[in-house]
Amino acid sequence: MSHAPCPVLVTDAEGVIVLRSDAAGALLPRARPGTVFTDVVPTWLRAAHDALRVPDRGADRTAGRPASGAIGERSFEAHTGVRDDGTVVWWLVDDTDHRLVREALHMERERTEFLAKSSNLLLSSLNLERCMGVTAQLAAEYLSDAALVIAPSRGARLPVMTCLRGESPVRSQESADPDDVPGLGEALRGFPPVPSRWIDPSVAPDWMVPEDFGPVGSIVITPLPGHGVAAGALVLLRRSSTAAFTDGEEVFARLFATRAGAAMSAARLYAEQTSITEVLMRELLPPSLHQISGVDFAGGYRPSEDHERIGGDFYDVHPAAVEGEASLVTLGDVCGKGLEAAVLTGKIRNTLHALLPLADDHQRMISLLNTALVNSHHTRFATLVLASAVREGSAVNLRLTSAGHPAPLIVRTNGAVEEAETRGTLVGAIPDVHARTASVTLAPGESCVLYTDGITEAKGGPMGGDEFGERRLQRVLAECAGMPSEGIVERVQMLASQWVGRGRHDDMAVVVISAPRTQHLSAVNGRTRGRYTA
Repeated sequence: MSHAPCPVLVTDAEGVIVLRSDAAGALLPRARPGTVFTDVVPTWLRAAHDALRVPDRGADRTAGRPASGAIGERSFEAHTGVRDDGTVVWWLVDDTDHRLVREALHMERERTEFLAKSSNLLLSSLNLERCMGVTAQLAAEYLSDAALVIAPSRGARLPVMTCLRGESPVRSQESADPDDVPGLGEALRGFPPVPSRWIDPSVAPDWMVPEDFGPVGSIVITPLPGHGVAAGALVLLRRSSTAAFTDGEEVFARLFATRAGAAMSAARLYAEQTSITEVLMRELLPPSLHQISGVDFAGGYRPSEDHERIGGDFYDVHPAAVEGEASLVTLGDVCGKGLEAAVLTGKIRNTLHALLPLADDHQRMISLLNTALVNSHHTRFATLVLASAVREGSAVNLRLTSAGHPAPLIVRTNGAVEEAETRGTLVGAIPDVHARTASVTLAPGESCVLYTDGITEAKGGPMGGDEFGERRLQRVLAECAGMPSEGIVERVQMLASQWVGRGRHDDMAVVVISAPRTQHLSAVNGRTRGRYTA
């Protein structure tokens, strides 16, 4: 008994210790024979012993599941057996190693779940500010008492996201030199790669410690590595009442920082690309049209894919440099759709803008544009229609030139729809192009409609495979007689969209040039009233 390999204690039926092993004496020096068992053992073992004290001593009271708990810095499992005479035998098995393994496994599972959750949250947004906020909030909740996410400065101020545990992140701009804080400048530069840096809390600037945080116990600065360049720095703070960071926690913080840095870097790259795309797209988007020099203009565009904003169809209206001269309208269709077609669209629009001094000579403009396209690396071609419009009295005079494009349609006030007598060769395909110009006069209330074949070739209808067609378009326009230019554009777009439904379609563009109705004033009963006449 005394030489048992594990601590053993035996009590009589009254709970008084009668025997103990040498190992039990070393572990529990107070547990001597003659002492009451529950007075000299830990609380968890006392509770387990009390549970065995039942009135029926003759019953089988052998414990099923062993009790467990700590004695000093070690943990034990307490196994028991009750004899028929009521004596109780307790033997303690050292479970410290198993407990450490279980705790390590549990911690590893928690950290894995945290990293998975962090990755999902961080990658769910490509907004840089939101990504910084999520990083700060996760770090404050799981890694520290407070966290700061600092992005590289692009001016005189540092973008900072600060979060206290249990609170929402707060964004600020700090006028600070990162090199004044040990390790911060290196972390923000990110090259060469630097490890986490412990700093003395007393050297931390005021802006780095949140208000009402209290005494700071420890601070660690961890780089946020990005794609090729540093994404920023993560600053973790713990209060003096909280245990300092361990080496294992620092390694785990770096794992989290790697994921957060990748997400922030992706968000920053997306923001930069979006900004560049927005600037470029602004030049490619069709302009908003209005009345210019007494001529009404309206336009509408629908790309082939609803999620896109640009494509292969385009239009522009260039006001005359001198009042009284003709404004130039251009409408075209580049072969293909999507981004590649939009790039060529931008080139054509820029080239036509450069050729505006030759706007009176449609043939020469088309020839020079054709030469530029034939000599470029693009293999696509385009169709084009030019319209010069000038107000003369109450009418609008037009010169229309088509280069491989559907001829413009003239909508008269009586509902008649006429096709302009202009034809030509498409541009960008062969060295020489030829086009015939037609002259048309619009009376007040009449309109000229320029459109791309995305409208007439749109397939849909009751059977789903019929083209909208030129005849159907002309019937629609006949019903639009006398309507303002904006109304005609909306009507054509609405019916074409209804015809297509949810089916696939090409880019659709339409421009309407109208001669405004004139307004005559007449005096009735001393009051001036306006009435519109054609």
